[in-house]
Amino acid sequence: MARALQMLAVAFAVTAALGGCGGDSEGPVTVYSGREEELVAPLFERFTEATGIDVEVRYGDSAELAATIAEEGESSPADVFFAQDPGSLGAIDEQLASLPEETLDRVDDRFRDSQGRWVGTSGRSRVIAYNTQALDASAVPDSVFDLTDPRWKGRVGIAPTNASFQAFVTAMRLSEGDEATRRWLLDLKENDPKTYEKNTPVVEAVASGEIDLGLVNHYYLYLVTQEQPDAPVANHFLRAGDPGALVSVAGAGVLASSDQLDEAEQFVEFLLSDEAQRFYVDEAEEAEYPLVAGIDAKEGLPPLAELTGPDVDLARFGAEHEETIELLRETGYLT
Repeated sequence: MARALQMLAVAFAVTAALGGCGGDSEGPVTVYSGREEELVAPLFERFTEATGIDVEVRYGDSAELAATIAEEGESSPADVFFAQDPGSLGAIDEQLASLPEETLDRVDDRFRDSQGRWVGTSGRSRVIAYNTQALDASAVPDSVFDLTDPRWKGRVGIAPTNASFQAFVTAMRLSEGDEATRRWLLDLKENDPKTYEKNTPVVEAVASGEIDLGLVNHYYLYLVTQEQPDAPVANHFLRAGDPGALVSVAGAGVLASSDQLDEAEQFVEFLLSDEAQRFYVDEAEEAEYPLVAGIDAKEGLPPLAELTGPDVDLARFGAEHEETIELLRETGYLT
């Protein structure tokens, strides 16, 4: 009962903060968004409706936007960086302001920066998507290390240029070490995996029978089955602690150089409001995990609390990104 009352009090405080200050805004909040317009534009519109604060958005690749913010320095017009992955946020964490404790406390410690400079806004788990006509669930590997077995030669799809694959490799480096990760990458390379530019084509290739297994984030299944309801593809969640079971987040931080700090903080608060968190469950095709306690994931997904990836700190991903990229180049996955 006490826990329920506490959560109600937090929700009330967030709502009050959102509704109380919007009319004093001197200008729009500028958001650099690594999240695609098709997904997040409705959230931006609802923020404006709730607060009266307009939003100007620059969309782009999260890593490229992080590089832009770093280059712009204190002259950056961005007030908020809304990124697809923690690595991009970590790459500019020294340019981010500390967020209010009441905002950070909406999300579990493992899904936010330990220094309080950014916070996760929605979650995703790495999975193996598999063709249900070619394989029974019991035949799908429970670990990414099993994918180097010769039986999977030419049957696995990956997207090595995609940020989510690179984050997974970073997680393997942090949990298993560089040499073990190098060995796995080389062994997988010997097994002739098929490469794709993005995750959606990987799942589409699984559904078509072009490949049997695909390393992707869990929500791409929902994107594909929106268009192909009868597609013979399903997600397989890997065993606890496996690098392939990484649970990562999209997240947001406020630029310390912003001259709209109050409005920018309100924007991040809104992303963690019950309304915004339920958006991922009730409306968004991607079916990402809400991160705020008390809001259940989309029906059919295992509860977030039951997903246990490798024991790694997401806040380290930004500092480790360049070494991951270099390793992928050395092993022939990137040019």
